[in-house]
Amino acid sequence: MFDKVLIANRGEIALRVLRACKEIGIPTVAVHSTADADAMHVRLADESVCIGPPPAAESYLNMPRLLAAITFIGPTSEHIRIMGDKIEAKSTARRLGIPVVPGSDGAITDEVQAIRIAKDMGFPVLVKAAAGGGGRGMKVARAAEDLDMAIKTARAEAKAAFGDDSVYLEKYLERPRHIEVQVFGDGKGNAVHLGERDCSLQRRHQKVMEEAPSPALNAEARKRIGTTVAKAMQKIRYRGAGTVEFLYEDGEFYFIEMNTRLQVEHPVTEMITGLDLVIEQIRIASGAPLTLSQDEITFSGHAIECRINAENAKTFRPSPGSITYWHPPGGLGVRVDSGAYQGYRIPPYYDSLIGKLIVHGKNRNECLMRLKRCLSEFVVEGIETTIPLFADLVQQPDIANGLYDIHWLEKYLQKP
Repeated sequence: MFDKVLIANRGEIALRVLRACKEIGIPTVAVHSTADADAMHVRLADESVCIGPPPAAESYLNMPRLLAAITFIGPTSEHIRIMGDKIEAKSTARRLGIPVVPGSDGAITDEVQAIRIAKDMGFPVLVKAAAGGGGRGMKVARAAEDLDMAIKTARAEAKAAFGDDSVYLEKYLERPRHIEVQVFGDGKGNAVHLGERDCSLQRRHQKVMEEAPSPALNAEARKRIGTTVAKAMQKIRYRGAGTVEFLYEDGEFYFIEMNTRLQVEHPVTEMITGLDLVIEQIRIASGAPLTLSQDEITFSGHAIECRINAENAKTFRPSPGSITYWHPPGGLGVRVDSGAYQGYRIPPYYDSLIGKLIVHGKNRNECLMRLKRCLSEFVVEGIETTIPLFADLVQQPDIANGLYDIHWLEKYLQKP
């Protein structure tokens, strides 16, 4: 096991990693920008080092300031490279027997090629950045006359966000669910899946609320996609945690991307499996094998996560500032992952996520009732948050019945 772990992150996930390290007796080092000097993970770490000013490019994303003689806890550089390029990831998935969304085989080089491919697939089509993520560099073209502008806009966004303006085309599915499968491998050819999460409630391609298991899947579909993904990870000797993401429509799964890291929504998987995914990552990075085989992994109950952002619940305008009062909910089956506290000042430089409310119940109905109770207890003053949005959403019949797709929330928010 490691003598010390450097946590090159911030916010609630940095605190999450720090807690896992403490539970297995590993000292921690927190790196931080000047804006995060009073962050909770910095306060609780055994050591802390300031690595630069507030802009992420000058601190958290400044590689020379982070990298020294360290062992990286995560997948291999090869897997990060392959899955970080969506075109190559799609090609790799196809080769591994994972079903993919129909689309171009590679990057689009000119408008004539794009029109030909789009007409072969049929409109509408989705233009996507090859190096994209977080919904940036994605544009829908519903007809041939829309395609050129969609490509230009997607290219511009991709260049600004990722420094790479390569884009490709995919068939645009009208009412899919966003289903992702959590995987773990030890880099030695052993890999398992930890079930799926439903991340269909999204705004501007950003996940807002997630649950596990998905209310849209039956046991047969769940086993089919989990087995397919686990076998693929075994073939490439994947190491560490990963998430394979799909669109699911009319009983069919379509691969869209793979994230070679721990996801924001990983707690719902932890709640239904009882496994600590961060500790498992650390163990595997130290050279240990997987602790469980597939038939030893069991799933219990239902879990839902709400991403609490420092934003206005209606306009989604960011709301940085000082938290004057902080009272998170508690009780059986309740977990709040957050680095926020009363008196903490939320800086304006980073993502607006300030915490995650995760609840667990014996079944989905109990989980929803517990979530309603928790949202009524969660009080944050001094800033605006998205808590009122979730309090409203859990009252909606479609949410209660699990009848939503990736476009549901956008349409709901457009209502007067």
